[in-house]
Order: sequence, then C-alpha cells, then structure tokens
Amino acid sequence: MAIQDITVHTYKDLFSLSVVQFEKACVVNKPEQVDVYSIYWIKEGVGTYNIDFKSYSFKENVLFFLSPGQVFSVDSEKIKEAYKITFVKDFYCIQTHDKEVACNGVLFNNVYETPFVKPCENDTKKLSFILESLIEEFKNTETAQYDMLQTYLKQFIIHSVRIQKEHHPIKTDIETKLFKDFSTLVEQNYKTLHSVTDYANRLAVSPKSLTKNFQKVGAETPSDFIKNRIVLEAKRQLIYTDEAVKQIAYDLGFNDSAYFSRFFTKATTKSPLQFRKDY
Repeated sequence: MAIQDITVHTYKDLFSLSVVQFEKACVVNKPEQVDVYSIYWIKEGVGTYNIDFKSYSFKENVLFFLSPGQVFSVDSEKIKEAYKITFVKDFYCIQTHDKEVACNGVLFNNVYETPFVKPCENDTKKLSFILESLIEEFKNTETAQYDMLQTYLKQFIIHSVRIQKEHHPIKTDIETKLFKDFSTLVEQNYKTLHSVTDYANRLAVSPKSLTKNFQKVGAETPSDFIKNRIVLEAKRQLIYTDEAVKQIAYDLGFNDSAYFSRFFTKATTKSPLQFRKDY
C-alpha cells in the first residue's frame, strides 16, 4: 500500500489502524514478509496482489487476511479508500479465541485457499460502523481502552467469518473437523513429519480414511497438502534468509540436500538456487 497520505492510529505498537483516502496508482515489485497479523480492506480500488507466490486480482470492496510469515507484494493498485488493521499475538491471539470466532483456518493461516472476503452492501455498513467505532476509541484516553479496542477487533473478525461462510459454505462440522485438525498438525510439524502415515497415526485414523475425508471437503490430497506446505516454507527461506540450500534442507527435515533439491525442483520446475536468483 502506498505510504503517503495515510492516517495511522496506534495502540502501544500492539494494534494499529491505517486509513487511506486518496486516488493513487502504485506498483511495488519487491516482496515483503508479513511479521504481524494484517487485514487489508480495499473499500474502493482495484489492483493485483501476490500472496505466498500466488497472484490475486480484485476490483472494489474486498478484504484480505494475512498471517505472520506470509509473503506479500503489490503488482499494481489504484486505491481511493482503504483500511489496514494490524495486530500482534500479544494483543489478540486468534488461536486462543478460535472456538469463539472460528477465524483460524478460515480467515488467517488459510494459505491454501483464496485469502479474501467480499462483503455485500449491508455487510459493508456493519464493518464501516465497527471501524468508525475503532477510530473513536483510538482517540479515547479513558480506562479500559485496551479491552474496548480488542472487542471491536473481535467484532470485525467475527463478522468477516460470517461473510466468508455465507458466500463459501463450509461442509458439516464432522467433515471439516478432521481436515482442520490435519492442517493444524501439518502447520506445527511439517519440518519434521513428511508422510501422510505420520499424521494419520496422530489423528488415530487410517491414511485411506484421511484421503477420503479430503475428497469430501474438496481439498487436494493429504500428500500434496504436506508437500505444498514444505515447498512454501522453502520459498520463504530462500528469499528471506541467506542460509545455504543445505541448511534450509536440514531445517525442513531433509538429511540429504540433493534429495531436497530434486523435491523442490519437481514441485516448482526451478532449482532452489535458480528460484533464489529469480527473486
């Protein structure tokens, strides 16, 4: 997002709201790694963003949700009105509140699906009201400001989840629970566990049952899910660290760097060194 003509409201480096209201064309080619939870609401504008090496074009009124570690860059944008909300885990932990708001895997940490939400006119009014309340609270110096800001953020996230579920109906809880448990386990263990059997054992199901579950929810195979998560992290490390390919391979659980290079090349059509050079 272009940096000039932005009004920024902050709370102790834990939570911030940036307001953009101008017509500005911007092209940014250099990718950056997100270090906080971020919500982009492009209320009026068009553009193309790259998130974790995938391109997403948008036109008017769309929300993007980014998690720490994701890679973000702007191909092009022309923004008239937009908002950016950022917060750290210490201010609002999405994992802790997930049972209440169900945003983890739906909005955030959703690196395998389209990471944006499109609100309708009525939803836009509700989200706008929450943002207006947030801006007023940022200006407030009364007691319990932290709690009020957190409450408004929670309302914004809950409403976004409802919008996403309305437009992209999720399967029954029984069908999605195993998928979500699996994806959570992969996120926690992809550097050390690489086989479907490893995860199936931890979930107390057979690899065959796990595969059938993925078919029901319309997801890729468990094997591809694991592979894609490893490749994504490899790409991030190749771009944002100076570590040798051998060290990156070791960090991702590969004892043989040559095997890792073949694994990466097969998945991306580029060797690790060529991928790093291209970026």
